[in-house]
Amino acid sequence: MKYGGALAGGGAIAGCSELAGQDENQSQNGTPGDGSYSVEMAPMGEITFDSVPENVFSILPHHVDMAVAVGRSDSLNAMHGPDYYESLWSKFLHRLEGVSVDWSGLYSSWPPTKEKLIELDSDVHLADPAKVATAEGLDANDVEEIAEIVAPWFGNTLSGTQKAPPEAYADSYEYYPLWEIFRKIAQVFQAETRYQELAAVRESMLNEIERRLPSEGDRPTAAMVLFSTADDGKIWGYKMNHPGYYAAHSRPLGATDALADAVGPSYGDDGRNIVLDYELLLEADPDVLLVFGPMTESHDIEEIRTTLANHDVASELTAVQNDRIHVQGSRRQGPLLNLFQTEMTAKQLYPDAFGEWPTYTEGPYPEIPADEQLFDRGEVADIVNGEI
Repeated sequence: MKYGGALAGGGAIAGCSELAGQDENQSQNGTPGDGSYSVEMAPMGEITFDSVPENVFSILPHHVDMAVAVGRSDSLNAMHGPDYYESLWSKFLHRLEGVSVDWSGLYSSWPPTKEKLIELDSDVHLADPAKVATAEGLDANDVEEIAEIVAPWFGNTLSGTQKAPPEAYADSYEYYPLWEIFRKIAQVFQAETRYQELAAVRESMLNEIERRLPSEGDRPTAAMVLFSTADDGKIWGYKMNHPGYYAAHSRPLGATDALADAVGPSYGDDGRNIVLDYELLLEADPDVLLVFGPMTESHDIEEIRTTLANHDVASELTAVQNDRIHVQGSRRQGPLLNLFQTEMTAKQLYPDAFGEWPTYTEGPYPEIPADEQLFDRGEVADIVNGEI
């Protein structure tokens, strides 16, 4: 699909960014001097902007994280679960001086309504039209109409698990790595310098991780899970090394996924997630258990640890017996969360190589001694704040 034309609104760039405008000659493809520029990504195709978007609609947090990373958090008018994700993201951003978010009062945008999309009158919809077309009450025709009468869509979500797109988008869809999506989002905001600097931080960290990784025979097995908040013993298992940006923080670490060959009921249609019980988890018997949820208010890691230790079956898990039950943040990560989660997971899996991960119970991302950090917090904060 290809959208074009001017966005509603325009004018100066919102927020304080000393980097804004530095990349206009690098990323724009418009006619020189006319102020317009184009950015291309599937499934939208090439989108032309007359000016940098100021009023920004979004849904999922990987796109939101990208907006934060280029200094545009204050431009957001909507996102899914703003209170939930503000609480989670704040725990990580706490370690970046001068970087914070306030998403209270934003429209909780999943599923969005056509009327609200028109009312918000956004300059860009930072969301995947193929995903939005699956929302209750909307279809591909509605999504295209919003692009024509309000503003274009620009986002890619199905790359998270490389899920098959709806039929209307099957011929135009492509899957991208997380940081390639971020590069294109940065181009939308004419903030390619910020992208380049953050990508360099990540590249340096990955090079250091690769240099210090234990040999394959010395790596632990691990399982990535989410425990049900209901009293039903249900566990969702996520495969750690599959393609897609949901595993962008775990895949580079090369751990042996204890659930790689696990057989159990599946959910979703991407083939990468399974529903477990304690018996199936014990059959996989990971050395390390990585648990989503406890960095939000919906789960308590101490309660999870106690429950597992006292359960007839779960107490036999190697991870439980060796006290290697660790927290994770979110699979729906953007670049900032990806930096932190790559570091934390490296420490959780390989403490001898990267330093011990502090036992987490609650509160912000733990303070890591400067000589054990895998990326420089001050450098990342300066990039996000435009102070480079």
